[in-house]
Amino acid sequence: MVTLNINGRDMQVDADPATPVLWALRDNLNMTGTKFGCGAALCGACTVHLNDQPVRSCVTPISAAAGQQITTIEAIVNDKVGKAVQDAWIRHDVPQCGYCQSGQVMSATALLRTNRKPSDADIDAAMSGNICRCGTYQRIRAAIKTAAETLA
Repeated sequence: MVTLNINGRDMQVDADPATPVLWALRDNLNMTGTKFGCGAALCGACTVHLNDQPVRSCVTPISAAAGQQITTIEAIVNDKVGKAVQDAWIRHDVPQCGYCQSGQVMSATALLRTNRKPSDADIDAAMSGNICRCGTYQRIRAAIKTAAETLA
């Protein structure tokens, strides 16, 4: 049994300590907002925050997350920055298929927590590990800029 702090609540996970956070969230806790993409930390669909830093949950074992604060897409709206990002995502109609979007939102939120006036290069660097097969990158950039303006 491993105790994880997820979205501000301690939760017990009955799983092998080597189990990736992604599968603990989805299979053990029925929190399906975090998506499985590649399983190799290459696409960003599984991004969550570990102590406010974006991490790929598909390769992060629950043993490494124990005692840390995990934030998932389910709770990002409770964060001022996360709410601004989600509102901008809606305003710019960012999602097409939507599959990658929880990871995109988590990465964008992490960026804007540390940089409230990101340049295009800053956005590209922060979002480079998040792949959108639908190609909504221009809308993602526009939404990040709108969220930054909202937070200014």
